[in-house]
Amino acid sequence: MSQVDRNVVVDVVRNQLADILEIDPSSINEGHSFADDLGADSIALIELVDCLEQEFSQTLPDFQFDDDDLVNLRTVADAVDYIVRAHG
Repeated sequence: MSQVDRNVVVDVVRNQLADILEIDPSSINEGHSFADDLGADSIALIELVDCLEQEFSQTLPDFQFDDDDLVNLRTVADAVDYIVRAHG
């Protein structure tokens, strides 16, 4: 497994989410809840997970979010932490 810089992961998550939600990436921070703060619905979250799996499978082959873990992805920080942990 290759290490990944947390700040890089934050930027990728922020930019992907901003693109999906059509908002300014600088308005997104790690403490934001996907649903409550950013207004992301389940379709947006599925799209985000798909984009992140594609992006990070380049540095960690076959990277994917475990379906059982998706229920715990409530904030931007949750997604970032998951990706950082997966990369060791």
